[in-house]
Amino acid sequence: MPRAFLIVLDSVGCGGAPDAADFGDEGANTLGHIAAECAAGRAEEGRSGPLALPNLDALGLGAAIRLASGAETPGLDAAPTGLWGAAEEVSPGKDTPSGHWELAGVPVPWEWHYFPDTKPAFSPDLVDAVCRAAGTEGILGNCHASGTVIVDELGAEHLRTGWPICYTSADSVFQIAAHEEHFGLERLLDLCRALAPRLHAMKVGRVIARPFVGSEAEGFSRTTNRHDYAIAPPRPTLCDWVQGAGRRVQAVGKIGDIFSMQGIDEVRKGADSALFEHLCDYAAEAVDESLTFANFVEFDSLWGHRRNVSGYARALEWFDRELPRFLDRLRPGDLAIFTADHGNDPTWHGTDHTRERVPVLGHGLGAREIGKVAFADVAASVAAHLEVPAEGPGRSFL
Repeated sequence: MPRAFLIVLDSVGCGGAPDAADFGDEGANTLGHIAAECAAGRAEEGRSGPLALPNLDALGLGAAIRLASGAETPGLDAAPTGLWGAAEEVSPGKDTPSGHWELAGVPVPWEWHYFPDTKPAFSPDLVDAVCRAAGTEGILGNCHASGTVIVDELGAEHLRTGWPICYTSADSVFQIAAHEEHFGLERLLDLCRALAPRLHAMKVGRVIARPFVGSEAEGFSRTTNRHDYAIAPPRPTLCDWVQGAGRRVQAVGKIGDIFSMQGIDEVRKGADSALFEHLCDYAAEAVDESLTFANFVEFDSLWGHRRNVSGYARALEWFDRELPRFLDRLRPGDLAIFTADHGNDPTWHGTDHTRERVPVLGHGLGAREIGKVAFADVAASVAAHLEVPAEGPGRSFL
């Protein structure tokens, strides 16, 4: 019996969103601009030459970029052998929960709360709530910041005072960084868990625990023990549909966090290299009629937000090189869909996500152009493949 694999390459957008100007992102194109920079010889750190993604391009990646945005795609000109098209979002945000929920059939019905880009960024009553929950006299940060930068800047003071480092970004998030050993990982997780209901009531999408290790002398580094306490989806998603039909749902990466574990039976986490091994294991072992839902976050977290074109290109090329190992483990009748949740153009101004269409590529059904579709159509299509009743606005493109 067929299985389905829904794989989100976090932030791997392809431009062309019709409402990009509303978000200040008209002209943003993550894949298109990376391909152009590589072809021009401006992405040579740790790699060289045109962007080399032969396996994704064979499925239809270059064609999907051209369809979405009309951009040229140097190095990505293969005739598609898989299912291919591009999807656009209707939710009023360009963040992780919005993109993933809508891909799973549930557009976001509200406006998210965003903290002002001021210092302080948080109200006194919210700061007081953090202090009470943490048992500290104050907090550090209280501003918009890059997670890696603020830990470098405030890590030593955090060790001296024991105060948690609290910060936000252009996303609807409240993030708390703390040292795994000196502050304590479980204490950090308990703190985030305690604050989550208050922040969710404000329509803040996620409270994120950002543990780190290290010292002032040796430097600080974040660990893979991040945990997102996300507001629950407002309605049943693809995961619930599949689980409600008596099927099994496996999550790879931060999918469990994004969906607050609703409709999910098992989660495997780690760095993207470890996540790829988990994905290959599920391709070999997952039971019939199951859904495996994966997110590869490092395109976004390590390279997009840091505006590192070479790093982003290296990550894409790494995934493409590994891809045959996963595809070779799939069984006849399986469907694997590769897509994204938003853009994060590393050539763009600022450090925020970018509003873009995303590619939709499929392996297992032969060559098939699906054109421009909706995010929610992805959920409807996976449900149709698994012969599971679908809810919501999506229509199957199968």
